[in-house]
Amino acid sequence: MAARLGAATGVAGAGAADARPTAPLRATTLALLAAVPGLPLALSAVMPASAALPAGVALAGAGALLAAAATGVRRPKPQPVKTFAEELAEAAPPAASPYDLFAGLVTLHDARGFVTAVHGRDRSAMLAWMRAPMGRGYLDQIHVSDRIGFLAAIDRLRQGATSETVEIRIDRARLASDVEQFVHMRVEMTALAGPDGTLAAVVAQSRDISEEAKLRNENVRKAAEAETANDAKTRFLAAVSHELRTPLNAILGFSDILSGEYFGKLENDRQREYVALIHQSGSHLLSVVNTMLDVSKIEAGRYELLPEPFAVADSVKACEQMLGLQARDKGIQLTSRVPRAIGEAVADQRAIQQVLINLVGNAIKFTDRGGIVTIDAAREGRDLLLTVSDTGIGIPADKLALIGQPFMQVQNEYTRKYEGTGLGLSLVKGLVALHGGSFAVESRPGEGTVITVRVPADGSGIARDGDLRASAPSTVDFPPRLAGGPQTVYQPSDDGKDTKDERARQKTA
Repeated sequence: MAARLGAATGVAGAGAADARPTAPLRATTLALLAAVPGLPLALSAVMPASAALPAGVALAGAGALLAAAATGVRRPKPQPVKTFAEELAEAAPPAASPYDLFAGLVTLHDARGFVTAVHGRDRSAMLAWMRAPMGRGYLDQIHVSDRIGFLAAIDRLRQGATSETVEIRIDRARLASDVEQFVHMRVEMTALAGPDGTLAAVVAQSRDISEEAKLRNENVRKAAEAETANDAKTRFLAAVSHELRTPLNAILGFSDILSGEYFGKLENDRQREYVALIHQSGSHLLSVVNTMLDVSKIEAGRYELLPEPFAVADSVKACEQMLGLQARDKGIQLTSRVPRAIGEAVADQRAIQQVLINLVGNAIKFTDRGGIVTIDAAREGRDLLLTVSDTGIGIPADKLALIGQPFMQVQNEYTRKYEGTGLGLSLVKGLVALHGGSFAVESRPGEGTVITVRVPADGSGIARDGDLRASAPSTVDFPPRLAGGPQTVYQPSDDGKDTKDERARQKTA
């Protein structure tokens, strides 16, 4: 019965698409729908309510379902899940390989490295300048020094590796005068194993990286040029500084003799003033030359440290004595706070002394009359902390990163009136690095600057050749101004040790 209905519906479906079924055929269909359980649900599954199908097609579908019901088949078998490779093969153009969808040139190699097939999205463009790559053609075009690396990668795949990446140069005929002879390629190789687990083939995807290689070579060249220029600059500074010190020492010596009037008195005060200016200018120039020489030694790696135990309070006191007159002449208060139990530290005393002198000298230079410069020394664990704070002009936040660079001065409307070479903080940073310490700057324009130096107190950082460690936050209050009310400022005693009568003086901000 179902067969006959299917034949009848097939005939009906073969007619006009918009033909309506006859009354007897409609009645027969309704009777069958009522007689077969579940048939209306099956029809609703294949024909949604929104679908407007011709009557012939609908009856043909009903006949097919009735035939399936007569044979006992309730639903079609589930289709097997397709793999990604099968879906990729179906998505590829007809009679094309999925490898043709990949960028660059895709070549299939055997276990010896010979090419057996050529694919790739950019195959036409690359084969325009490349000779035939089939067989040994691909290998023969690789630069002779890169061919060994390519074959070594094939050998590693043969020994069990799953993928390899090599960079090679492929020779090409010069098409024009501005065309490079070699094309830089990055080859990514993937092993395809056979049924027995051995290497059956290699898929190699080659892409042109000539521009990347050109930029990389340019960076290497510029880095080498910069290093050469830096070495030349360092040698120049060392030579010039060394040659200038000899005549400067003579100038200073003879100016001292003239100012002392050892071989006769000077005629008038104008001559004495000129001799004093000669000595002052020579001393300043000698200081600059010495700083340049020290910086050049640090950059050349020839600055030798002589670590030894020394009293920290003595170094602070010596710095105060050397710069105290300069601070008083400018109307600046120079103070220090050194705890009694700070004891000794192991470091190069001359270098630590130079660090303090440069930091305090800078603080005095950039602090106006009536300001305060403070030297603090403290122990924090195994580290020695030296802090120099001032109430000077400060440093803008966007200029802090420039602090410590050689010959770099933060120029603004305030600092242009101050002279200097910009080497002081660079020397400080280098000396601290040689001790394995850290150098931190905190500043606010118009309020002041705090510079904290942290070095290992036991000298253990010197063996690391200036390996910088992370700096810890400073324990000094910021800003370093004296409080509004009276505050006690302790001055070190003559013997460098605190006593009960520390001659505390009441100062106000």
